[in-house]
Amino acid sequence: METSTKKLSSLRITSLDDDDEETEIPHQPPQAGLSPAGADYEDDDDEEEEAEVTLGVLSKPKHPGFLLRHLFPSKAGGIPAWLDPVNLPSGKSSYCGFCGEPLQFVLQIYAPIEDNVAAFHRTLFMFMCPSMACLLRDQHEQWKHKYGNPCRSVKIFRCQLPRNNAFYSAQPPKHDGSDKPLCPGAPVCHWCGTWKGDKICSSCKKARYCSEKHQALHWRTGHKNDCLQIISSAASNSVLPAVGIVPASISWPEFEIKIDYEGTFDSDSGDENNSKSLVMQRHGKPDAMMQSWMDHFEADADNKCWASFQERVSRAPNQVLRYCREPNAKPLWALSFGCPSDADIPSCSYCRGPLCYEFQVMPQLLYFFGVGNQPDSLDWATIVVYTCQGSCDQTVSYKEEFAWVQLYPTTTTRQ
Repeated sequence: METSTKKLSSLRITSLDDDDEETEIPHQPPQAGLSPAGADYEDDDDEEEEAEVTLGVLSKPKHPGFLLRHLFPSKAGGIPAWLDPVNLPSGKSSYCGFCGEPLQFVLQIYAPIEDNVAAFHRTLFMFMCPSMACLLRDQHEQWKHKYGNPCRSVKIFRCQLPRNNAFYSAQPPKHDGSDKPLCPGAPVCHWCGTWKGDKICSSCKKARYCSEKHQALHWRTGHKNDCLQIISSAASNSVLPAVGIVPASISWPEFEIKIDYEGTFDSDSGDENNSKSLVMQRHGKPDAMMQSWMDHFEADADNKCWASFQERVSRAPNQVLRYCREPNAKPLWALSFGCPSDADIPSCSYCRGPLCYEFQVMPQLLYFFGVGNQPDSLDWATIVVYTCQGSCDQTVSYKEEFAWVQLYPTTTTRQ
């Protein structure tokens, strides 16, 4: 590992531990003219050196303060730790393209690029609508991307900053409790704690919201009484009570994303049956349709894609994320159909350069989020994320990247 790292520049996904160590992901600079990350699973037989994959696994944070924005965390669930805390995504960017509801935070990955001065700090954020009906529509809409800007229920934002910026010290965090951001962030919605609070309660002038729906929800669940107290306190010149905290019930549980290299796991030690049960473990006992589908793939010896997926996942069954930005990196597809070709991956919306594969989210994340097995529950085989190969630096603080959703056959029939 050390020799390989010396040969390559490095891209880091960092997480916070008590010993304040940083782990580096080997990375080669993007090559001009390289086509988008190979989406053709049939190329697996090529005699090329396999790219090293970094795995993300979840761990409960030892202290909530470890996941604050000025410590540059990688995390899943809870509320986002915005890298640029002022210029947040706004307008239609924060809403589901189908139902029009505000999107829910899924995860973020701190992944700076050391040979790009504009990306000294760089974080990728993933949001999605919690409605499975919207995800089904998203899976169909993604094929239309080259014909325009389709509606999406899964959105990826890339934010990056140079070392010297208005928000954080140029020195690395000390992790001793003394680290502080240089400025406060924009006020966010008092209900979801995620999106910018552009709307203000007309009565107390204190509570802020990202949408009328969140304002109504907050009013019904307690702000009606708080609002009267705030108004009364203001009239009597007493200390204003707190507006309230974001209810945990509206976000997925919060975890720290810790990393490990897939190469550290013995490929011969994986238990394929255990892998299959872990991938499907949130479903409990498979229903007849799911069991029939699984039996079909088990009986089909020619289906290299499904067999490869099972074998790779069995090396580290708790993985929720796979990351690799090397030029020869490829996604690990669960199915042999529903995969994009290079032509299906659009160009960067900002610089018009090519996109490359960077990471994918595994279905195990749903288990850790406590997502149930109801007919309308979220479900996916994998969600693959493509980002600007040059990680372009444009005037927009949060640049929307591209996600490809692959669903199981049983979910694609829920129309």
